[in-house]
Formats: sequence, structure tokens, C-alpha cells
Amino acid sequence: MAPAPAPTLRNSLLVAALLVAGAALGEATAAPAAARFAISALALAALAAVIGEALEAISERVGPGGTGLLQSTVGNLPELLVGIFALRRGLVEVVQAALVGSVLGNLLLVAGLAFVVGGLRHGTQRFDPEEPRLYGSLLLVAVGALLVPTLAHHLDTPAARHGRALSDIDAVVLLGLYAACVIYLLRRGVDHQATAAHAPPTGRVPLAAALGALVAAGAGAAAVSDWFVGALEPATRALGISPAFTGLVIVAIASNAVENAVAVRFAIRAQPSYALATTLASPLQIALLLTPVLVLASGVVGPTPLTLVFPPLLVAALAVGTLVMVVVVYDGEYTWVEGVALVGLYAMVAAAFWWG
Repeated sequence: MAPAPAPTLRNSLLVAALLVAGAALGEATAAPAAARFAISALALAALAAVIGEALEAISERVGPGGTGLLQSTVGNLPELLVGIFALRRGLVEVVQAALVGSVLGNLLLVAGLAFVVGGLRHGTQRFDPEEPRLYGSLLLVAVGALLVPTLAHHLDTPAARHGRALSDIDAVVLLGLYAACVIYLLRRGVDHQATAAHAPPTGRVPLAAALGALVAAGAGAAAVSDWFVGALEPATRALGISPAFTGLVIVAIASNAVENAVAVRFAIRAQPSYALATTLASPLQIALLLTPVLVLASGVVGPTPLTLVFPPLLVAALAVGTLVMVVVVYDGEYTWVEGVALVGLYAMVAAAFWWG
């Protein structure tokens, strides 16, 4: 007989099941687009909460490095599904904004909230900066992969006429860099870096129950993502929200609810290594894996190819956000004031895209 999940995980599963059922009902009855969009977004967030509870249980057994890799792989499933379904409908602008928004959402909003909560509750939090510095350097390389095709296009260089080919080349290079990064982390044994912040296993959630919850939440996310994207365009048009703001903020926050829940939970428990592993591993995977995969797959799944020629303001916002995060984590500690600064920068970036 399979072990029963802990009460909190059972409650999260129940809430997620009810919201998924509500989203399915809205889809079946052709409810107004705004209502379907809202309930689907809530269902995605609830599924993310389930994933967060399950990942917290698993993290007790694999350490901070393994937690970051596992969380980023499972936690980015909603972004991948939403991106594929959006490309099928030709919503390239939304996908571009959502990819940048997912990275900025983790680096600025999620990390900022975790820093504020952890700093206010436990004071200055210290951590081993070696791995965060590595992630920051790789994210800067990913920024360069966007910057080069974007500048080539907007400066009308000879490469401007070959934006698709240049994007495909960059995508292959990014995938190679991601593979090298994974090999490097595995060889140096990131799991051994469990510091004093690594709490001993509590045993609250059996491993089999946690893995089962991950599988169930992933299956639910596949269906809800399709409904979410289907209602996205008519709902935002009815509400007067621009596609750029929709992707940068709404889609990114809805699909990044995993990181919100998990990172803040780790910060509350005074586990800064885990909080940073959660917030940095996810955008790294979005930049080095998810983005190039969508670029290479866009010619097959959608009517319009996705290239790395992004709007300049998106690339500039990504560059600024990445640089600020690198500076914040470089000294191996964070305070709640730095968290406030990160959230404030996110608010300013989001406001710049309200009109499109």
C-alpha cells in the first residue's frame, strides 16, 4: 500500500484538483475568456504549490545542489508547456516576453521576496557564493546570446538578414553550454555542499508520495497550460492588457509559482543555500535549455519561428536584472534591504511594459 502524503500536501492536492476541475468545467462550457483565464492561472499556481510541497520533501534527501537541478527541471515544466502552446497559436511576442519575464521573475521578484522574508526573520543570511557566482556568469553569457542577434538586427549589419540562422546557431551553442554546466556540477558533486543550513530529514512526506504528487501535478499542468494559453489572447484583449506585459508579468508569475513558494519557504526556514539554488538554477535552465529548445522547435510547432532577435528593451531589462543579481550574491550574503531593492527593480521593469 502506498504511503499517504502529509496533511499539507494532501490539502494542496485537494485545492489543485478542485481548481483543475473548475478550469475543465469552464473550458467545457465555453465560459467567458476572462473567467477561463483567471481560473486556469489559479489552477497553475495551485499545481505549482503541490510541486513545491513535494520538492521540499525530496530536498531533504538530495541537498541544495540537487534540489536546484530537480526543482528547475520540474518547476519549469509549466513554462515549457505554455511556450509550446503559445507558439502553436503564433503568439511569439508573448513567448519572448514570458521567457525574459521568467528569468527576471526569479532573479528579482522571487529572490527579492525570499531575501526580504529571510532577512527580516533571521537577519543577514550567509551562504557559499561559489555556485551562485557560477550561475551568474553563465546567465551573463545567455544575455550575450540574446544581445548579439538583437544588435545585429537593429544595427542593420550583414547578419541582420540571417536572424533565423544566427538564432539557431546560438541555440545549439547554448544547449552545449547547458550540457557542459550539468556535467561540471555533477563531477564536482554539488550535493556535498549541504551546509549548516541543510536541515536533517523530517520524514513528514514519504518519498513515494512526494514523487507521486510530482507526476500528478505535471500531468495536470499539461492540460491546464493548454486551457490557459487558449484563453490568454481573448482575455487580455478584453481587459486591455498588452501582449508584452501579459508575457513578462502575468504568464511569468503564473508559471513561476513553484519558485515563489519553494524559495520563500526555504528563506523562512533560514536555508539561504536552498533559496538561492531554487531562484538561480531555474532562470539558468530557462536561458540555456528552455529558450534554445523553443527556438529550434518553433519552426515545427508554430506558424511563426521564434528567434533570438528580441525587442531591445527586453534584452536591456534582462541584462540589468542579471548584473544586479550578480552584484548582490557576489559577497556571499544578503539582507532584507537588498531584497526590497530587487523587488523594486522588478516593479520598475514591469511598469515599463504596461503599455506594450
